[in-house]
Amino acid sequence: MKTKKTLGLRGIVLMGLSGAIGFEIFVLMDYAYFNLAGPNVITAILLAGLINLLIMLSYCELGSAIPEVGGEYTYIKTAYGKYVAFIAGCFRWLASVFGAALAALSFVLQLAYFFSLIAPETQSFILSQASLIAAIVVIIYGSLEVRGIKQLGNAIVYALMVLFIGLIAGGLVNGMEQTSGISKPLLESFSGVFAATVYVFPMFFGMRALIAVAAAAKRPERDIPRGLLLSALLILPLYILLALVVVGAAPPEGTTLSVPLIGYAAEKTFGVAGGILFAVAGMAACLSGLGTALTVQSSISRGMSRDGYLPKILLAVHSRFGTYHIAVIAGTLFIMLLSAVGVVPFLGYAASFGSLLVFALVNLSLIRMRKTKPYLDRPFKTPLYPLTPILGVILSVALLIVPSFLGDANAAEALISAIGLTAIVMGTYYLRMAGRLRLQIAAGGIGIGTGISAAILAVAAETGSITPIFPFIPNYALLLIGIVISLGGFLNLTAGAKTKEKNATTTEQTVQDIESKL
Repeated sequence: MKTKKTLGLRGIVLMGLSGAIGFEIFVLMDYAYFNLAGPNVITAILLAGLINLLIMLSYCELGSAIPEVGGEYTYIKTAYGKYVAFIAGCFRWLASVFGAALAALSFVLQLAYFFSLIAPETQSFILSQASLIAAIVVIIYGSLEVRGIKQLGNAIVYALMVLFIGLIAGGLVNGMEQTSGISKPLLESFSGVFAATVYVFPMFFGMRALIAVAAAAKRPERDIPRGLLLSALLILPLYILLALVVVGAAPPEGTTLSVPLIGYAAEKTFGVAGGILFAVAGMAACLSGLGTALTVQSSISRGMSRDGYLPKILLAVHSRFGTYHIAVIAGTLFIMLLSAVGVVPFLGYAASFGSLLVFALVNLSLIRMRKTKPYLDRPFKTPLYPLTPILGVILSVALLIVPSFLGDANAAEALISAIGLTAIVMGTYYLRMAGRLRLQIAAGGIGIGTGISAAILAVAAETGSITPIFPFIPNYALLLIGIVISLGGFLNLTAGAKTKEKNATTTEQTVQDIESKL
């Protein structure tokens, strides 16, 4: 069925803003401030916003040239084919699942902050049961999704914008006490700023949601690029000003704080009532983010099931509610498991992992399609090509791996976990798609993933980023083992691919011989 063209520029921009303004700012700025960058978290947010703007330039070109349902999945599939598209789809699904777990756990933290203002004696109990409460919230929202009950909509986004603007105005009027910390020389803490950038970057991720409505745009060739750029340019100063107020109200560096930074700033600006108001807003934002992530992960898993990558049972429709209940339940179980981790920074980084890899693949897709599809109609062309997409790839990958080598133990653990999941994804693809004639390729893919994971574990342990996973194996030996396994997997993969190609050639020749005889 053809999608109706109903959205103009205003609706597209609102879609981008609605996707970007969410619960992330209530929780992710805290770790970046207290553990990594201090007052220079403002610089980290600026850097994240500029990198996001750079990456959105590639989205502008692809969104205007291919305004179809599927967004990133369609771009990558067009450029690289089904295999890479499957990998990208899995990364996007993982990002949604980790994001949902982060939203559930963040809800508990906002709930604990709320009760610390009205019934302080209950706060410690809530925090001690954070994983259980998060799991209950996920179950409730999963059941609502199965029943097809509409959850919090765009109203919460508009309410958040009003609250943020109010806090900015109040903070600027009342003055900021700790502004002296912002003037710290950037080069002294650049490593901390860059590490902090990966944690605040998810504050901008939701903006790309507007490409999902490209097919419904009246003038996609014109309004999709404008919508992306306007959303990016509007959200950046809002976050910068908000960070200025929050950092200005924050206690001096070295002081421990048991409440969210943004809530602390609201209390200092508007009193206890301000803290309560922002705690309620934070809980609502977390629930809205959880509901959105549940819907997105279900949509992604169904799309990959429809393409034959995942079991067809994910397309099952509930006989009573008419919803894709199996896809929702499967995602809900994963989210419950991840929310039990109970560590906000870990989930924040893990959510960034999948999205940043998709960003890198989208930029690579732009470069490839410029070469393979030179005559594709491109109403918007990315400026400074090929420098822009190349920088997009480099910065996306750098944000993923550099924090681990800068001594951020949380990033190292999350990176290793995400790489392990990636290896499982690659193995799953080969096992699912291989069949009898491609088991050799499957073994090769698993070998590559396992070998790379072992090598990264060895490097991370040697640099002190993590505690050795296999303490009885020297790091150099584990690195060598990883290289050997990867090489063996590559050779196995190559040999299997050649065999398959040979068989295909033989089959084609046989068909041609039969046709010539006829």
